[in-house]
Amino acid sequence: MAGPRNNLRAIPGVDTILEAVTDCSLPRPLVVAVIRAELQMLRKSTCIPGLEKITATIRERLGDLALSRLQSVINGTGVVVHTNLGRSPINPLVTAGFVNLEMDLVTGRRGGRAGYLERCLAELCGAEAAMVVNNCAAALVLNLRHLTVKKKEVIVSRGELVQIGGGFRLPDILESSGAKLREIGATNHTTLNDYAGAIGSQTGLILKVHRSNFFMDGFVAAPKRRELTALARKKRVPFVEDLGSGVLLPTGDWAEGHHEPMPSEVLKEGADIVCFSGDKLMGGPQSGIIAGRARHVQALKKHPFFRALRCDKLVLSALQSTAEHYLHNQGGTLPLHRMLRADLASIQRRTRKLARALKGMPAKVCVTPGHSQVGGGALPQVPLPTVTLDIVPNDIRLTDFAARLRRATPPVIGVISGRRFRLDLRTILPDQEKSLMNSIRQNLVSK
Repeated sequence: MAGPRNNLRAIPGVDTILEAVTDCSLPRPLVVAVIRAELQMLRKSTCIPGLEKITATIRERLGDLALSRLQSVINGTGVVVHTNLGRSPINPLVTAGFVNLEMDLVTGRRGGRAGYLERCLAELCGAEAAMVVNNCAAALVLNLRHLTVKKKEVIVSRGELVQIGGGFRLPDILESSGAKLREIGATNHTTLNDYAGAIGSQTGLILKVHRSNFFMDGFVAAPKRRELTALARKKRVPFVEDLGSGVLLPTGDWAEGHHEPMPSEVLKEGADIVCFSGDKLMGGPQSGIIAGRARHVQALKKHPFFRALRCDKLVLSALQSTAEHYLHNQGGTLPLHRMLRADLASIQRRTRKLARALKGMPAKVCVTPGHSQVGGGALPQVPLPTVTLDIVPNDIRLTDFAARLRRATPPVIGVISGRRFRLDLRTILPDQEKSLMNSIRQNLVSK
């Protein structure tokens, strides 16, 4: 066999490689760009491989690029609100062609954006008014920009200076709005007097941040929400609460007695504004919901910065569908709640059925007790009892098997733990089971 060549003339042309990868489903301009980038790297190399190896390398590059496209995946991790997989699962929704985004169909003139959705959200939250921005951090920043125009200080407990996903920290988000942070209390203990003593002529608002992605136990104390609202009204200071994961159905029946505060409760107890995410425990698309007193919401909608935070028609359509599910008393049918409320017996039946179907495959297969996670920075202290389908291939390393499944159609995402590849059917939809089994069988036997 001839060795690698260092003659630049041995580098094939773009057209030659294109003919060899005609089966690639990526758009032609992207394919050409990948080929040119690889050939450019070869021109800088001192060793030029043969055409077959060059083509194989380019195929691998194209395959990696194709995997980066947004696509449906099978989530076998057991994490229901999985940040890396788009957070909460949502119902398929297609809004075809034109939509009445800013058209009043009654008058035929230009209308407001998301008016119907805002009424739905206000009703769900028990609020005078509601609005939508592109995520909960944006909701908080918009509130701060509006409420600290003249008075810059934001009072917040040190025990609530949370860090959210991606390394973003609440103090950084607050200061990016131009507000001045006024920290009070200690990490584990903040009193009403701490709040009262911090209020002054430059206080723009009192901010309470729900500890949705962590919890503290032991010698921990904080004033009740009603106490804070009474203080805020007495001092004529707006009171805003950031719920983070915001839930619209009671959690006590599936979260082992743990209660997560709902937006309606927060407003009923006197908060002026509450904000929360649409794509966590609400079960909708990425968005930030702001609800509360009409005068504040209307002022926020008129703020110049709001235009930079508006949602598009796809997000608004998906969120509208989600909100209507709740208003029709069908919130429990959303994929998110079906997964959270799935009983252990049903998960066991489904998992054992798949284990039996894999009998005879070149792998050790068993069903093992475990725990699912709510995920998404919500209820971290609540493990959900489950069982996992555990697979140990005979002749394939676990990391290679996991990589093969990620490249399947659709991709299958599991967890390697305890020297086993584990799949939790709590987060796998029943209509995905056939595709899942096909992928497992094919990748256990293929080389």
